[in-house]
Amino acid sequence: MSTITQRWGALSGVFGFTGVVLGAFATHALSGKLSPHSLEIFHTATHYQLIHAVALIAVIRNQGKWTHRTCCFWSLGILIFSGSLYALALTDIKILGAITPIGGVFFLLGWISVAIGALRE
Repeated sequence: MSTITQRWGALSGVFGFTGVVLGAFATHALSGKLSPHSLEIFHTATHYQLIHAVALIAVIRNQGKWTHRTCCFWSLGILIFSGSLYALALTDIKILGAITPIGGVFFLLGWISVAIGALRE
């Protein structure tokens, strides 16, 4: 396994771990402190983070020319999409919601990258 693959694997583990921790934190520590809407936003962030953490592992195991590109897109998606939703849920600063779609675009670019990679391999 190459060093870059090991790094992507480690990062997917970090994303998975923090997704579970943050989901549990929201359920147990924030449920009485956040509004139902903010809690829903927080859960959306953890949901997308966990889906893409698992997807990263699948892409890494498949090893193609587009793997690095896909991992970059999805990592940026997790950081921007989920990160902005976590911040929005915790702070209620509405402008953070304007950043979220940028992360969504990175998720979409990652999925397009998977499709292109599969067609070109």
